[in-house]
Amino acid sequence: MALSPHFARSRHFALAAAGVIGLTLVAAQPALADEPDPSEQAEEAAPAELTKGEKRLAKMLEGRVKGEPVNCIRSFRNQPLTVIDKTAYVYGRGNTIYVQRTQDPSSIDRDDVLVQRRFVPTELCRLDVVTTVDRVVGFFTGAVLFEDFVPYTRIKEDEEAS
Repeated sequence: MALSPHFARSRHFALAAAGVIGLTLVAAQPALADEPDPSEQAEEAAPAELTKGEKRLAKMLEGRVKGEPVNCIRSFRNQPLTVIDKTAYVYGRGNTIYVQRTQDPSSIDRDDVLVQRRFVPTELCRLDVVTTVDRVVGFFTGAVLFEDFVPYTRIKEDEEAS
């Protein structure tokens, strides 16, 4: 749901959305068909066409190999989360990081805070209820509909030589 930033942050919208729209958006998640992976589409785009966010994500993924998407990832309170505006959420650090593009990556905004209601406290899953609130004012700003988490694992030097 795309709304103007002014309207989305207004008090009237926040009050209405918190009571009705937020639950409706999560419950009205459309069934997923076999659609092309957005990350594959980004890889096909010419470097001149990449957005600032796509360039930042590409830099984070340098030297990593894409793995099979998963429904859930292990997640703890101290696990790093990188928000790349209008592109993706990146979870983790070290050898494997997970990219979450969501169903509407254009609504990803680092000025919003994710509020997560998890079914399993140590896992973050695509069906968890996730909403966003404004970092400063605390008003509801939207619902996040996760896609599968895509792992990217760092290539070891001995694997490159093979």
